[in-house]
Amino acid sequence: MSNRRDRLAAIVEILQARNAATLAELADQLSVSEMTIRRDLNLLAQDNIVKVLHSGAVLNPGSVGSSRYSLTEAGAQRRELKMAIGAAAASLLEQGDIIIIDGGSTTEYLAKSIPDTLQLTVLCWALNILVEVHRRETCSLMFAGGSLHENSLVFESSEGVELINRYRANKAFLSASGVSEKLGVTCTNAYEIEVKRASIRSSLDRILVVDSSKFGTIQPSYFADLSEITTVVTDSGIPSEYAEHIRSLGITLHIAPSS
Repeated sequence: MSNRRDRLAAIVEILQARNAATLAELADQLSVSEMTIRRDLNLLAQDNIVKVLHSGAVLNPGSVGSSRYSLTEAGAQRRELKMAIGAAAASLLEQGDIIIIDGGSTTEYLAKSIPDTLQLTVLCWALNILVEVHRRETCSLMFAGGSLHENSLVFESSEGVELINRYRANKAFLSASGVSEKLGVTCTNAYEIEVKRASIRSSLDRILVVDSSKFGTIQPSYFADLSEITTVVTDSGIPSEYAEHIRSLGITLHIAPSS
């Protein structure tokens, strides 16, 4: 595996499954030298993701998010911050916009914050987003359906992905469960990768809508590099090093006002 980003993600996944691994085991599994693995582990250690041992590495507890996801539980956490972030994201909407709204608890607050007088065309694939947008008579709604995942209220199907691929939007509002400088933008559920990738391909402005707890967090399913994002909407708790990194990439950073 020659791509460093892919190797780092693979190392994290292996350590998630096994908690610890030797240099030889990681090198054999990823088809690279032990020296390459040690360099990769040192990078992960700099972010406190792993602890490097003489002959291998262990995963630092709490450094990588849990693989379990519940939209209900996520919506109950940092509720006021997410409401403010959703309202800040909604302030970016303009009359006549064609938009995509990803599934998630923070993007739900974006949908709740759409002004009743704003005429929009909206594509979505999550039940909670569908319900909120449907309440607005001025919004034209398109829905990419499929099989429902109860934990996230996301519908999944190849036909839904194909619909997004054929769609073109001014703005895509994307959710994420992790944002890492080295490992990119990640989510918990692998079944969401294709809809997120299709949204990025189909949109002019790719807007990441996340609360500050997601920065420095890694989840198993990679779907984008930060450089593919054009705008980030978050709260004032974003670590200063991430704010600086985002701006250095030419990404517009919007900080939601605190209540």
